[in-house]
Amino acid sequence: MKNLILSTLLFVGAGLLSAQQSYFKPEKMVETGVYYYPEAWNPDQWDRDLKKIAEMGFEFTHVAEFAWAQIEPTKGVYDFKWLDKVLEIAGKYNLKVIMCTPSATPPIWLTRKYPEILLEKPDGQTAMHGTREHYSWSSPKYQELTKKVVEAMAKHFGNDKRIWGWQIDNEPSHYGALDYCPAAQASFRSWLKNKYQTIDALNNAWGTAFWSGVYSDFNQIELPNEGRLISGTASPTSKVDMKRFNADECAAFISLQCKTLKDNIAKTQFVTSNFMHDHSDVDPWRSKDLDFICYTMYPVAGYTDGVGDQGFRMGDPWRISFANDFFRSLNGITGVMELQPGQVNWGSYNPQPYPGVIRSWLWNAFAGGLDFICSYRFRQPLFGGEQFHYGMVGTDGVTPLNGGQQYSTFMKEIRDLRKLYVPNAVMPKEYAARKAAMVYNVDNVWETTIQPQTFQWNERKHITKYYNCLKSLCAPVEIVNETKDLSTYPVVVVAAYQMVDKSLVEKWYNYAEKGGNLVVSVRTGLKDHNGHFPEASWADAISKLIGGKIVMNDMLGGNKMAKVSFNSTEYKWNNWGDMLEPAAGTDVWATFADQFYAGKATVIHRKLGKGTVTYIGTDTDDGKLEKDVLKKVYESVGIGIQELPEGVMVNWRDGFFVANNYSSANVTMDIPANAKIFVGITEITPAGVLVWK
Repeated sequence: MKNLILSTLLFVGAGLLSAQQSYFKPEKMVETGVYYYPEAWNPDQWDRDLKKIAEMGFEFTHVAEFAWAQIEPTKGVYDFKWLDKVLEIAGKYNLKVIMCTPSATPPIWLTRKYPEILLEKPDGQTAMHGTREHYSWSSPKYQELTKKVVEAMAKHFGNDKRIWGWQIDNEPSHYGALDYCPAAQASFRSWLKNKYQTIDALNNAWGTAFWSGVYSDFNQIELPNEGRLISGTASPTSKVDMKRFNADECAAFISLQCKTLKDNIAKTQFVTSNFMHDHSDVDPWRSKDLDFICYTMYPVAGYTDGVGDQGFRMGDPWRISFANDFFRSLNGITGVMELQPGQVNWGSYNPQPYPGVIRSWLWNAFAGGLDFICSYRFRQPLFGGEQFHYGMVGTDGVTPLNGGQQYSTFMKEIRDLRKLYVPNAVMPKEYAARKAAMVYNVDNVWETTIQPQTFQWNERKHITKYYNCLKSLCAPVEIVNETKDLSTYPVVVVAAYQMVDKSLVEKWYNYAEKGGNLVVSVRTGLKDHNGHFPEASWADAISKLIGGKIVMNDMLGGNKMAKVSFNSTEYKWNNWGDMLEPAAGTDVWATFADQFYAGKATVIHRKLGKGTVTYIGTDTDDGKLEKDVLKKVYESVGIGIQELPEGVMVNWRDGFFVANNYSSANVTMDIPANAKIFVGITEITPAGVLVWK
C-alpha cells in the first residue's frame, strides 16, 4: 500500500506539473498579490500606489472586478484607456495583473433599462441597484450583456503579456439569497424537464403523493419558497433539486464567461473564479471548465471561538487547510484570491486579529500547495460599505498597517525559501502512509439541512470536525467526490453521507475488502439519491458494509448531556447517537453509558477481507471521541501517527513541513533532531509558525 501511495503521488504530481508550468513557475512556489481599485482613487495617486505595492514585496495586483460602470459607462460604449494606464504603471514596477470580469456589479444604466435582470427575493421584492451579486444568473438579457462586456475586455486585453490571468465575477453566489424571478422559474422548469423527462418520474422522485402534491404538467411547478410554505415542506427532494438547480445556474453563468474569455485570450492567461470558503449556496466543483478554482478566506470575523481564550482572534485551526484541500480537488491547482488583511467590518463582531496571525495564515495557505495568495485590499477605503475594512495601508494611503507589515515579512521569507527549492520533492513515507480521503457530495449538506432532526445538526461542522481530527493526527487529507478511485488511500472517511445508492456502497465495500480502512459516521446510508427511505430495515444499505444494524437513533436538548464509554474513558454527547446491533465477527468498541439504552453499542469495528470498516455512531461537540476512534483505527492497522497539540496544524509541500499554532498557549514541536529549521523555533508561540525540512 505504501509503495502504491508513493507511485500515485509521483504520477499525479507529474500530470499536474504541465498545467502549473503554463501559468506558474514551480521554483517560485507561491506568488503573493493584492487587490487595487484604481477607479476609487485619484489617477495622480496610481503611480505612487502601485510603486508602493511593489516595494512592499507584492508580485501581482488584481483589478476591475467591480468596475463595469467605468468600463462601459453607457451601453455598448467601452472605455479601456484608464485600465491601459493602470497596466502601463503595473508593468513599470514589474507587477503582473489579474484582470476581472465585472459581472458582480451591473451599472445603473443596465439595471434601469433592463430591470428584469434583477434577482427576485422570496417575498416577491425585486433586488435594488446599489449592491452586488443582485442579478439573476437565469436572465437571458443579463447573460447577453455580460457576454458582450467580457468579450470586449477579452479582445482588448487577451494578448497583453502583463495580464497573468482572469477572475470571473467575484465570490459567485447570492450571499444566502435565492432567486425567484420569472426567468429563474422558467429555467427551473426546463432544468426539471431535462432531468426527469416525464412528469411521472418527477412525481415519483419528489414523493408528491404526500399531502396531495401531485403535478400533471411541468408548467405547474414553482421554485419552493420557504416564505410562502405553510406547515413545512411537502417534498424535501424538491428543495434539494432547487439547490442543485441554483448551483447549476451559477456554474453555467461562469461557464458562459469562461468560454467567451477562452475564445479570445492567449493560452498563457489562466481563467479562474473565487468562491466563498463556506460555499453553501453553490458548488465550486461544478465549474469544471475553469483552469482551476480558488477561494476567499476570512478566518476572524466573529463566527468562531477558536482554541483557547485568544482563539477568536486566530480562527479555527482547520479552516485554511480544509479550503486548500477542498479547492485543490478540481484540477489539482488552487490559490486564495482573498485572504484577510486585518480587521474587517462585516462580521457579527470584528476583533483585531492576534499579533502575527496574518503571517501565520499566509504560511498555512502556502503549506497547502497554493500557487498564489492574494489579499483584499491594498488601501483601506475612505467611503462605501466597507470603510472599516483594513487594507495593507491605512486611510492616509501610504502607511503600512500591521497586516501589511506581516505580508511584507512573509514575502521576504518566501523569497529566501525559494533559494532552497528542490524540484520534484517526494512526500516523506511516514507522512504519506497516513494519507486519508474524505468523500464529499454537497447534496448531503443541502439534504440534511432540510430535515436536520435537531437544531444542533450542521453537516459542514460534522465534516470539518472529522477533517480536523485527521489533521490532529498529522495526516495529509484530500477531499474527493464519489467517482474518485480510493485504492491509493490507506484511510477513507465517509462522514454523514446520508444519500447513497447500491453501486456507491459496493465501491466502499470493495475498497475495504482489498485492504483499505473505511471509517463511516452517523446518518450515512439512510436514503437514496432522491432522498427517499428504501422499503427495507433502517439503514439497510450499509448493514452488510459495517457489520451490524442500526436499531434506532436519539438526540438530546442543548443543555442535556449523555455519555459514551470507549477505551475505559467516558465522552459527552447530545447531538446524535445511533444504537447498534453488531453482527457475528464485529467488535464493539464503544457503548452508551447511560439513558435507557445504556450498554448498547455505538462504535463498531470489523475486518473485511484485507481491510477494516469502523462505524462511529455518536456525534459529539468537541470531537474527542471521534479523534480517539480514528487514532485507534490507525494504530490497529499499524499506521504510525503523530498526535499534535490541540490547535496545531502541520502540512507538507515542496520538501518543507509547516506548523501553525492556532492555540492560545506556547507549544513545543517534536521534530527530528537532524531537521533543519528555516523559520521559527521549536517552541511556537500563539499565532506562530515553524518551517523545517
